[in-house]
Amino acid sequence: MTMRGYQQRIHDSIWAHIKTSVSPCLIEAEGASGKSHIIAAVAKTIHTATGKKVLCLAPSAELVTQNRGKFTASGHKASMFSASAGAKDLRHNVVFGSPLTVKNRISRFQSGYAAVVLDECHMITPTIKGIIDAMREGNPMLRVIGFTATPYRLGSGYIYRQGHDGQINGDDTCRDPYFDIMVDQILGPELIEAGYLTPPVVGDPAEHGYDTSALVVGNTGKAFNTTDVDRAYVGHDRKTSAIVAEVVSKSVNSTGVMIFAATVQHANEVMASLPPEISAMVTGKTPKGLRKSIIERTRSGGVKYLVSVGSLTTGVDIPRIDTIVLMRKTESVSLLRQIILRGARLFPGKRFFAILDYADNISTHFPDGDLFAPEVKAGKEGGEGKMKAECPVCQYENRFSTNIKHVDYDKDAHGYCLDLDGNQIKTDYGPLSGHHGRRCMGQEKTGPLGTYERCGYRWTSKECPECLEHNDIAARYCCNCKAEIVDPNEKLQMDFKRTKRTPTEMQTDKVVSMTVREGVSQQGNRTVRADFVTPWRSFSVWFTPDSHYSRQQGEYAAFCKATELGDPNTITYRKDAATSFYSVFGYNREADIEPY
Repeated sequence: MTMRGYQQRIHDSIWAHIKTSVSPCLIEAEGASGKSHIIAAVAKTIHTATGKKVLCLAPSAELVTQNRGKFTASGHKASMFSASAGAKDLRHNVVFGSPLTVKNRISRFQSGYAAVVLDECHMITPTIKGIIDAMREGNPMLRVIGFTATPYRLGSGYIYRQGHDGQINGDDTCRDPYFDIMVDQILGPELIEAGYLTPPVVGDPAEHGYDTSALVVGNTGKAFNTTDVDRAYVGHDRKTSAIVAEVVSKSVNSTGVMIFAATVQHANEVMASLPPEISAMVTGKTPKGLRKSIIERTRSGGVKYLVSVGSLTTGVDIPRIDTIVLMRKTESVSLLRQIILRGARLFPGKRFFAILDYADNISTHFPDGDLFAPEVKAGKEGGEGKMKAECPVCQYENRFSTNIKHVDYDKDAHGYCLDLDGNQIKTDYGPLSGHHGRRCMGQEKTGPLGTYERCGYRWTSKECPECLEHNDIAARYCCNCKAEIVDPNEKLQMDFKRTKRTPTEMQTDKVVSMTVREGVSQQGNRTVRADFVTPWRSFSVWFTPDSHYSRQQGEYAAFCKATELGDPNTITYRKDAATSFYSVFGYNREADIEPY
């Protein structure tokens, strides 16, 4: 097997890293870069050097089968360990497996393995992390190597801390990354120039797309609200049919069209306007056999229009696809890149592939128009602009978002605010910082295993009252001794809110509104139901005015007295954990007040 120049370079970069470090590393590798060849070469090098096996994990059985097929086609032997793919073989030195199948037989992987290779590593899950942790129990020197075309995730940003050029991702673009370093990359422009990838062309749809203005990702990076999604796409039959008509018109000479819909109902509306004899739909619930059949028919040209809902976004190669139609908006730039790449494979006569965007995806995630350079963020980014802040410990030059509240202060080289005499302004949490950075981003390779460790210096911190360890300003418990370090006033507020979230504890709330309804029980007795609304919850209390029991008579009498002039001001109540019924213990008492 002869490797391309960049493949050999990436192999050498991986080997240079894993020879000296056990820290997880990754490769950003665009589709069609020939990952299987790189993996084969790396696996051979690792096996030759260590005499141990290499496990390659992929997120789906389909991708496991595909990766193994490409690997063996290059002249190498490999086993497959995937229940859903119908094989559990461990004979060879390279094993391609599904995470769940490996997890269920983890004892068979806890010895004899030198490395784990993760394909589509941006989809790393707790299951995969658990597999790696279990394998490290048997081999602390286990290497972890990830491959992905999209090294970022919705909400958390980049999945690696340090780039191959030494640049470190800050908290505004990278939150709790699994990988310490990206050791190399091969991007689309380089592959296009070398003739290994089809160039994209963004079309200019004549038909106006869907109104997606209500689809907004919050600061936490959560997915779109399902109600908003339905409202944006479902039920717009005329709009959908007009868009589909334009797609069909523009794709007369196309060899394959992949359409991405928002929901199953939306996809059905799309299918209703497509030529039925050459169209098919695949969803997350499509049976495996039917799904495989549809994909093969698309590959052979029997299906021209393939509609996808929540599937076929990662790892599915259909080279004849030359038109990507976006009829849904995605909140995830990683998912959008994966969708777009479905059209990038080489195919005879395919000089470019077209992207038709009817949901404002391109303008949202690629504001400068470069489809290979997305805008990546990690949740909320505060401040305006960036400022330099040199770490006093490791001297790494951080770049943090400026705190606009303190923009008028002079700053020292470390980013701390200065008074008129040029001295640092002191606070209870250390010197006053002029930026939003909390902890230094600098990291270095340390220790005998060459692990990457992040600098521990913090610009703002809370001191543990027990061991005096400096913790993050938002920490609840000490990172060293685990003692509670919450401010006393803050703890009172937390206890208050906990009580209010737990109706099984006695509490007194203001009454926002009350509704009374009379009725008859199943036994034919008169009943009175009072529905209360408080600032914290809504609940109902039942009374039996004609009861023979003195307690029930007393409860109703107290209710009547408290409500004879209108709604009570407050209600004291508790929910019975066993029966889930609410009991009232008084009215018009002083309401619980949140501490400040």
